[in-house]
Amino acid sequence: MSIITATHRHARISATKVRPFADLIRGLSAAEGVERLRYVPNRGARFLEKVLKSAIANAEDRGVRNPDRLKISECRVDGGPMFKRVRPRARGMAFVIRRRTAHIHVSVLAPELG
Repeated sequence: MSIITATHRHARISATKVRPFADLIRGLSAAEGVERLRYVPNRGARFLEKVLKSAIANAEDRGVRNPDRLKISECRVDGGPMFKRVRPRARGMAFVIRRRTAHIHVSVLAPELG
């Protein structure tokens, strides 16, 4: 058993928009996870689908012969750094605009290597 990971750091999307889709695919087989994400029309699902496909490709590159047997062992979305901007408001006040980023981590469990 080996764990193969893929990560997308500093993704320009809020972590709260991606987390529901991470909960949707956690614990499934990798092929079923890709199928579930394929038909979800949200932008967060596209980010997560790309990272999951990358993890599957990493497993194939490491020598996994049967990628259909991969299982999603870990799928988490952490908050990344924020771009902070200041927008002027009424009466001389300032309003901070936080442009959020996310770190998307997907790990797949391979039953056998090579």
